[in-house]
Amino acid sequence: MDIAVDAWRDRRLPLWPLALVVPALPFAGLALSGAGAAGAWGWWLTPLVVFGLIPLVDLLIGDDRQNPPEEAVPALQRSPYYRWITYLYLPAQYAALVLTCRVWADGVGPVAGAGLVLTAGIVNGVAINTAHELGHKRERAERRLSRIALAPTGYGHFYVEHNRGHHVRVATPQDPASARLGESFWRFWPRTVAGSARSAWRLESARFRIRGRSPWTWRNDVLTAWAMTVVLFAALTAALGWIVLPFLVLQAVVGFSVLEAVNYLEHYGLLRQPTGTGRPEKVDPRHSWNSDRLVTNVFLFQLQRHSDHHANPLRRYQVLRTFDVSPQLPAGYATMLVLALIPPLWRRVMDPRVLAHYGGDARLANRGP
Repeated sequence: MDIAVDAWRDRRLPLWPLALVVPALPFAGLALSGAGAAGAWGWWLTPLVVFGLIPLVDLLIGDDRQNPPEEAVPALQRSPYYRWITYLYLPAQYAALVLTCRVWADGVGPVAGAGLVLTAGIVNGVAINTAHELGHKRERAERRLSRIALAPTGYGHFYVEHNRGHHVRVATPQDPASARLGESFWRFWPRTVAGSARSAWRLESARFRIRGRSPWTWRNDVLTAWAMTVVLFAALTAALGWIVLPFLVLQAVVGFSVLEAVNYLEHYGLLRQPTGTGRPEKVDPRHSWNSDRLVTNVFLFQLQRHSDHHANPLRRYQVLRTFDVSPQLPAGYATMLVLALIPPLWRRVMDPRVLAHYGGDARLANRGP
């Protein structure tokens, strides 16, 4: 055994459970909301922590560019420790959803209500990242858990579109989840929300047409995913009353908007160049924006090492690598997501980076069809 490899240890080992802090925040919000002075503002704890405190700590702690040696990867991939952290997100997610629904059903004012919607939406939006990690694996149980994590946002079609659509068309004008140079998030949002749903349906319909079967079947992954959301919403409505239905819809919109904001920044302006055959070049580390910020990588299961994920979709989060050739974001995803909501600031920060990545030649960037 190589001594260096044998001595190597994952320095982040005790940090990975911090990913479970996000679904725990609503319970802290509940405690604050009944603590007198905080009152209704207690329900704003989750958005303030996720988009305020975490970016600040991210900035203070900085980057971690550690890559595990390849000889250590098989053992890391097999370790149940890392898997159970992703599994545990789901019961915490659903407990937070039931909690926020119950508080809403009991009656809240506008300040608490807005914070409650954002709280539930953020927890379920971050859960889409957990679904993303689980949905790429070969194990059937993990793929099923992925679809359960997607149900609260009504975004179960992501399971089909992301794996079979986005990973094929990433960083091309044909991909609804790849943002174009100069495209604001507010223009990207309707294009990607509608385009991803259409693409998922077409992909799944084509799978059945090839076999000479109708797509209108319980075996259709898009239909069964949407059915899971209908059943979940119906159960919560039956238990707590019709009053929770608008809350469920609003938090779902917030949740999948968090996902689409992440999609927006992951491939903004990046383009796979056409080859002599007219097909785009192979996906490589140059086609995804990355960040090595330690804190947000821990909270997001290293989603920010996105280049390695696209090159090796089956690689588990604990062994994703950083590459020198990958374009780097100036901050972690939590910070960049807030920046994406303000188009003039986003373009001032990101457009020069896209141009620098292509040596100043905007014709090489993704500018649309």
